[in-house]
Amino acid sequence: MKSYRDLDIYNQAFLLAVKVHKMSLKLPKYELYEQGSQIRRSSKSIKDNIIEGYGRKRYKQDFIKFLTYAQSSCDETLGHLQMISETHELEFSLEELVSQYELLGKKIYSFIQYVESNWNAPKLEPRNL
Repeated sequence: MKSYRDLDIYNQAFLLAVKVHKMSLKLPKYELYEQGSQIRRSSKSIKDNIIEGYGRKRYKQDFIKFLTYAQSSCDETLGHLQMISETHELEFSLEELVSQYELLGKKIYSFIQYVESNWNAPKLEPRNL
């Protein structure tokens, strides 16, 4: 891996954040800055925490901490989707987004397990002084 962009969980989180952003703009006007704003922030937080964790990959526990934050944001996004589904009569279904976020949550969890068991932080290279 040369970049966080090489992580499947990042790419999936990014695409889902775009979908949620577009979906949230279709909510009733009074929800754009309430529920809409919250779900946009939680969905974007997933990819942001993956990026920040990857940036700290040299420190295994920091990497795991930010991946855990990403998983928490994924759960939060699922909660927002459920609330929107229950409180609004929408012209579109949220079932596809819910199942994609459930799958993403499982992938993040599996990646956390991988990092906990197998991650070897990159070695520091001596500097030429």
